Amino acid sequence: MAVSVITVFEYGYLSCEAEDSRCSRVSAQAFDYLEILCLSQSEETPAFLRLCSWGGFKALQVRNYVGVIHTPMDVQIEVLPKTSAADNESEQEARASLLNMLRHLHAFRNIETTDALVATQKMSLLEVFVSQFLQSVNLLVKRGLRSEYIRREDNQTFMKGKLLPSQQLKHNLVNQHRFYVEYDEYLQNRPVNRLLHSALIKVANYAHSNRNQKLCRELSFAFNNVPPSRNIKKDFAAMKLGRGMDYYKSPLAWARLILEGFSPLSMHGKETTVSLLFPMEAVFESYVASILRRQLKPPFSLKEQASSKYLVDYGSNHWFRLKPDLLIMKGKQVVQVLDTKWKLLDSEKDNGKDKLGLSQSDFYQMFAYGHKYCGGQGEMMLIYPRTEQFREAIQQSFDFSKSLKLWVVPFDIGGRTLESERLRLPSLYSGPLRAQPEIANEI
Repeated sequence: MAVSVITVFEYGYLSCEAEDSRCSRVSAQAFDYLEILCLSQSEETPAFLRLCSWGGFKALQVRNYVGVIHTPMDVQIEVLPKTSAADNESEQEARASLLNMLRHLHAFRNIETTDALVATQKMSLLEVFVSQFLQSVNLLVKRGLRSEYIRREDNQTFMKGKLLPSQQLKHNLVNQHRFYVEYDEYLQNRPVNRLLHSALIKVANYAHSNRNQKLCRELSFAFNNVPPSRNIKKDFAAMKLGRGMDYYKSPLAWARLILEGFSPLSMHGKETTVSLLFPMEAVFESYVASILRRQLKPPFSLKEQASSKYLVDYGSNHWFRLKPDLLIMKGKQVVQVLDTKWKLLDSEKDNGKDKLGLSQSDFYQMFAYGHKYCGGQGEMMLIYPRTEQFREAIQQSFDFSKSLKLWVVPFDIGGRTLESERLRLPSLYSGPLRAQPEIANEI
């Protein structure tokens, strides 16, 4: 049965009755399954769905998580990031932007994005991950599966290796024509190959394109002499990459993701379905941090997720820990506080009512960061995704005082521009990021 892929954007709606530019229709069976998932959400499973009404019909709203929701009805819900306020947003561009940002998450650094793979073929996210793994294994097979000497014990009809006297007496006291021996055999049956074979078997259940299914079958033949892993954790702990085995690293990284879970949120229901979801705030923050870290040169450095300051002291206790996303440090001194926000701003709403779409609570938060981490002096930065509605940095600072200023800037998430140009700085900004030399490398 062919899989049905339904695409919806972040904060979009799913319904089995309503359908428009913001609401995608799914089958009644798939909707019932998703509704059960929604109602069973707990503190351990973040609320990625919200039961609501749309157009007078019951619907489910997708929250601030993107990725793939897989149902047992062979319906695959692909959730893409909302990168534009327009209703006619490009699915291909949103998918390419997400994959570009995922490449900067530690576990997904083996993703390679190409126009042919992402845009032309219009693969779903799950199919992209499957394709990337299969291609990496294909390159490995072409270079050859590595064997190693495996120590074995067996009751042979001829003498081979070392005779084990105790086992010989136990098994061959009567059958004296046999030899219970221990010997080394040069085999492909080693932990690293068993793990790759296990990942191939698992991926076969999620490969739906003809190309991926064909490649998966072809690669399985290459592992005919390698049994799948019986203990995933034990094999990961036991595997060793010897000299000249660097080409194993990429397929092994994918195998670890496939066997241990693709993402921070992997949901397993009563059926064997897996959903791969990513919180967009964390993805955007990781992407910004990865780019800025390479731009900063000594004596400056970037620190993520600082948590050394508190909002108030209550007697001998510290209450309400303050956790800015990023700090620019000079040695042990905090030079600047940066916070990322996955929210769409609109430069045309520059008025007292709409305030560009900025949040008052975010400014309160930055005010606290500025006083606790910077001593009430210096420049801070709020970083938002760059969109058609917010292309350039706001050229005027937001002043908490004469000595404490806040800049609001866009960050390009598309990955087609130079690293040094992804953060659009205002002309009056004079912080450490402005002083860095341009980096001409493209991601």
